[in-house]
Amino acid sequence: MSGDALGEVIIEITRVGDVQRVAAVHVATGVEVVVQAPANAALADVRTLVLRKLERALSADDAPPPADRPGKIV
Repeated sequence: MSGDALGEVIIEITRVGDVQRVAAVHVATGVEVVVQAPANAALADVRTLVLRKLERALSADDAPPPADRPGKIV
């Protein structure tokens, strides 16, 4: 699945100090992912990263939920 196969995606980049916060929203489903990268990171690299994370988030909806793992209550 490539960025074009995702359909319409809104990408927002906000610089906060030495970091840029990059959010991507898949318009058809409303699924949102966020990544943080150094402020001097290349725009193409950051865009690729957030789109791949969005692809993974969308494909996770098709996967069965993980089995319940016993935990320890403290």
